[in-house]
Amino acid sequence: MKTKFLLIFALIAQVSWGQTDRWQQKVNYQMDIDFDVEKHQFKGKQKLVYYNNSPESLDKVFYHLYYNAFQPGSMMDVRSRNIVDPDRRVQDRISKLTPEEYGYHNIKSLKHNGTDVKFEVVGTILEVQLNQAIPPNSKATFEMVFESQVPAQVRRTGRDNAEGISYSMSQWYPKMCEYDYQGWHANPYVGREFHGIWGDFDVKITIDNQYILGGSGYLQNADKIGYGYSDKEVNHSPGGTLTWHFKAPNVHDFFWGGDPDYTHDVLKLENDLTLHFLYQKNEKTEVVWKKLQPAMAKAIGFINQHYGKYPYKQYSFIQGGDGGMEYPMGTLITGERGLGSLIGVSIHEWMHSWYQMILGTNEALYAWMDEGFTSYASAEVMNFLKKEGLTPGKVEENPHLGTYMGYTNLVQSGVEEPMTTHADHFKTNFAYSMASYVKGSVFLHQLEYIIGENAFAQGMLDYFEQWKFKHPNTNDFIRIMEKASGLELDWYKEHFVNTTNTIDYSVSSVEADGKKTKIILKNLSDMPMPIDVVVTEKNGTQRLYHIPLRIMRGEKAQEDPSMEYNVEEDWAWTHPTYELNIDCKLKKVVKVEIDPSRRLADINTENNSWEKEE
Repeated sequence: MKTKFLLIFALIAQVSWGQTDRWQQKVNYQMDIDFDVEKHQFKGKQKLVYYNNSPESLDKVFYHLYYNAFQPGSMMDVRSRNIVDPDRRVQDRISKLTPEEYGYHNIKSLKHNGTDVKFEVVGTILEVQLNQAIPPNSKATFEMVFESQVPAQVRRTGRDNAEGISYSMSQWYPKMCEYDYQGWHANPYVGREFHGIWGDFDVKITIDNQYILGGSGYLQNADKIGYGYSDKEVNHSPGGTLTWHFKAPNVHDFFWGGDPDYTHDVLKLENDLTLHFLYQKNEKTEVVWKKLQPAMAKAIGFINQHYGKYPYKQYSFIQGGDGGMEYPMGTLITGERGLGSLIGVSIHEWMHSWYQMILGTNEALYAWMDEGFTSYASAEVMNFLKKEGLTPGKVEENPHLGTYMGYTNLVQSGVEEPMTTHADHFKTNFAYSMASYVKGSVFLHQLEYIIGENAFAQGMLDYFEQWKFKHPNTNDFIRIMEKASGLELDWYKEHFVNTTNTIDYSVSSVEADGKKTKIILKNLSDMPMPIDVVVTEKNGTQRLYHIPLRIMRGEKAQEDPSMEYNVEEDWAWTHPTYELNIDCKLKKVVKVEIDPSRRLADINTENNSWEKEE
């Protein structure tokens, strides 16, 4: 009996602890939208099928009502007027909106499985008390009738942006909040990040027939639409309406842009991917938007190879918004830019498809895992396009050096906060931006330094394949990289992510020790790191001495086969100094340098090298 019990327990443990997957909620949206371009308002009917795949019963649900942020006195408005460095695009603009320029969602009715339910609008969140709980592993149907007004364009979404685009329709519909292993994520909208449930969207938008639309999803009635979506010419007499029918599979949001003056270019690629480009053609856009297209066609091959294969058959680059913002299957970008800027913003927003739209990390909790990873990959892709001659600029041996300078500036500013800080809770926009975009990017490039180029490259692909559509967190990523490298990496997360500890190693002294040379290294700061020391001799010979951290339980493999590679004794993080002895007389040594690859985020590189005085 005891043996049988232990066997059953072992099987349960294997199922419970050995799985790498994590349960995910699912939603299916059906929306019918009747849009009035004269009033900038629309009426909507939404049917939402919610799949509770969690082990808990849910007695309430929450929706995001993002448009309600664009009203004087909203949390976004007050936050923007009180933070010390407000976003220049927002500042006090919301407080000055007139009633005709407000954004709002007016919920007319809501039913759960056919029965009316009680709900309360609390700022940008709709709180819904259910009559009956949704049991685990079951589904529920919600039917909503709502009316909305599109706000004047202030941040990301809205009408009449600075370049004259009529509608940038993002965060535009009542959206079910995410519920996951950490519970509900009913964060009020104050202008930062997002988190959503994957599902299928079936959206019909009836609008003035002179408007051209593009966004998430595949157009289902192209032959009736025309406007470049079909070879068939369709005559749309002014004064009528047209219903656009989109379906977007397995996405966690739905956006669209609309304007009567869009030019629509279509680029079909060999890998069954179609790229759409929607922009207002003028002297500022006509040439650069044409040059954008071959650059994006070339970029996708590099991206798929290094970061995982894009799973959808469509992506749209749409002029709109207030800069650049990512969404499933497309982006809204301001379009009146120089070529380098246009390609740069397009690559950055497209790369978000990997780290936000497909992996779906909770941006509010781990903004750096989206923005930082996207920034890192964008720099690599842009450097590739420079090599191909498709974007202006000089090819760089290390395209991340400027990012490291930005990180050093953050440290020196005195306002740095840990990357574990919730996106909405940073005290300054500067600290948030630098932590998420800059330090997050440095985190990746420095990780390559720690585990080696090959292990890092494999880990990035493994991360995408194993965690796509599963909302990974920091621990999930670290475990992938530990498996790829065979090294323990929890210390890296604990220092670089959870704290503001910095790195400062120095070459303290270089002196003769008989027929050898003794090099004393010092850790002058709070964070331990493995150290690469390159010694250059008079005859030009270079040797690399790799000093692993003891807590890594191993070392990275050789990266540069042209340089002699020596793995030295581990450095215990408790020890502030390390003695490196090399089999070379001091008179032959001309230079000793820590990390000439500049992947170590050392905040003071002036003490990283020693050179023999002539």
